[in-house]
Amino acid sequence: MKNLKLLVSQMLLFIGKTSQAQGITETSDGMPPQWGPVGYENEHFYYLPDIDVYYEIPTGEFIYYSGGAWIRRSCLPWRLRRYDLFSAFKVLMPDYYGRAPFIYLTEHKLRYPKGYHPYFQKTIGDKPVKLQTTSPSCKIHPSSFLIKDMVHYSEEK
Repeated sequence: MKNLKLLVSQMLLFIGKTSQAQGITETSDGMPPQWGPVGYENEHFYYLPDIDVYYEIPTGEFIYYSGGAWIRRSCLPWRLRRYDLFSAFKVLMPDYYGRAPFIYLTEHKLRYPKGYHPYFQKTIGDKPVKLQTTSPSCKIHPSSFLIKDMVHYSEEK
């Protein structure tokens, strides 16, 4: 019973928390992040071809493959902590409305290889002078490992 209460409280913390990516606080209010491209406020997903990561706008979650599973987190993994989301090219996915865009990863990698940057994308917000290279909300979240294990997806082909 004690474990169940702990689990429920951790899930409530996870649901109600805000996310931070590169020092910019985002909320899961369905609005695009400050590093998102201008003019595409109704999109559901971005694909970041340089790092093979998806971003779900309504939930404010990055979706990436790690340790044999697809992980959803409010920030990028530690190995990508220096990745500049403002300069990155975001591939828009207007025709996809599911919860697992990674089932098309092979197609996306062929169509949008690393370095794919066909034109300049103006971002919604201005790039900070100095990007923060860690995301405190992910780094110290007490249930991050538990949540990570609970919300992963198997790779589907």
